[in-house]
Amino acid sequence: QQRVLGPYRLLRKIGEGGMGQVWLAEPTAPLQRLALKLIRAGFYDDILIQRFLSERQSLAIMNHPGIAKVFDAGTSPEGQPYFVMEYVSGPPITDYCDQKQLTVRERLELYIKVCEGVQHAHQKAVIHRDLKPANILVTEVDGKATPRIIDFGVAKTVTSHVDGDTLTQMKGFVGTPGYMSPEQADPTVEDIDTRTDVYSLGVVLYVLLAGTLPLRTDQGKKQPLHEALRQLQEEEPPSPSTRIKSSPGTWSALAESRRTQPHHLVTQLRGDLDWITMKALEKDRARRYGTPSELALDIGRYLRNEPVVARPASTSYRLRKYLLRHRLAASVAAMTVVLLAAFAIAQSIQLRRITRERDRADRISEFMTGMFKVSDPSELAATPSVPAKSWIRRRTRLAPACPRIPSCAPA
Repeated sequence: QQRVLGPYRLLRKIGEGGMGQVWLAEPTAPLQRLALKLIRAGFYDDILIQRFLSERQSLAIMNHPGIAKVFDAGTSPEGQPYFVMEYVSGPPITDYCDQKQLTVRERLELYIKVCEGVQHAHQKAVIHRDLKPANILVTEVDGKATPRIIDFGVAKTVTSHVDGDTLTQMKGFVGTPGYMSPEQADPTVEDIDTRTDVYSLGVVLYVLLAGTLPLRTDQGKKQPLHEALRQLQEEEPPSPSTRIKSSPGTWSALAESRRTQPHHLVTQLRGDLDWITMKALEKDRARRYGTPSELALDIGRYLRNEPVVARPASTSYRLRKYLLRHRLAASVAAMTVVLLAAFAIAQSIQLRRITRERDRADRISEFMTGMFKVSDPSELAATPSVPAKSWIRRRTRLAPACPRIPSCAPA
C-alpha cells in the first residue's frame, strides 16, 4: 500500500543520504510527478533538523531555471519535516554529455548554464558546498538540454535564514572528496566563501573535458580519506590536455564521446581551456575566479574567440584571437593583399619587358639613322655609335660579288 503524506502520495524511494530520504511523489489528485524529501526517521537532533530546514528555506527563496524548484513543505504526523520539489528524471551532467556524445563546445554551452544557476544561489547568499555531477542533473525541456542543481543539504548561508549558522557550528567534514576545495577540507578554515563553489565547478569542468578527476586515485583501489585530503592540499593536478595525453588507453574513447579525433581533442583543450580550468582549480582562492559568473564569462570569451582573462595576453595572442573572430574579413583582406602583390609583380615584369624592348628599338633606330646619314664607310668608322667593321660586313653581305657584275669585268 502506498504511503500518503499530506496531499501527496509516495510512489517509491529514489534516493537516500545521511540526513534524509527522497521519494518520488505525486499529488493525491495527480497533476505531475514531484520529488518529496523527508528527514529520516529517528534523526531528530537539533543540528540535523536545522540543516534540513535551512536547505528547505534556501531552496524556497531561489527561482532560477538551473535550480530545482520547491513547491511545498510540511511535517508528517510523526513529526518528520519534508519539502516537495521538482522531480528531475535526467542523469548527471557528465553521463548526459557522454550518452549524447556532445562536442566540447556543446558541453561548455551547457556548463555555462550551471554556472549561472550557482551564481543565482550566491546572489541569494547561499553557498552550495557539494557541487558534483550527481547533484547537477540534466533534463530536456522542449528538446533542449537544461541542467538542474539539486541537494543543498550541506549548503552554507552567508546570511543564515535560520537561527544560527548550523553548518559552521558543526565543525565537521562537509562535502565530497575529489570535488571539495582545499579550504573546505581544512578544518582550521572557517571563512568559506563563494570561491569554494568555483573550485568545485572547476572540477566538474575538468571531468567534462578530460573524463576524469584532476587528482586521480589508483585504479581499482579505494583511497583513504586522509590520503585524498593530503593530495588535495599538496599535489598540483596536470592540465586537462596533459591528462588526456598521459592516458593513451582511453584517448580514443574520450575523443569518440566528444565526436572528434584524439589529436584534435588535445589541440582543442591545449591553450585557453587548460588556462581556464587550471585558474578555477587554483589552491590559493585569491588566484581563482571570484564568482561563477566570472568563470562563465571567460568560457564565453573562448567560445567567441576573444582573449580570455585566465591567460597572459601577448600581442601575438590577441592578434590571433582577432583573426579567429574575423575569419571572413581576414580572408578577404589576405586575398586582396595577395592579388595586389601579384598585380604589382606582373606590372613590374611587364615594365621591365617594355623597357627592354624600347632600348632595343632605340639601338636599331640609331643604327639605321647612322647608316643612311654616312655614305663613306671610312667616315662611319669615326662614328662611335655604329662600329665601321660591322657596317662593312653588313654592306658586303648586301652587295653582289664583283665578278658577277658586268661593269666590273676588266677592260
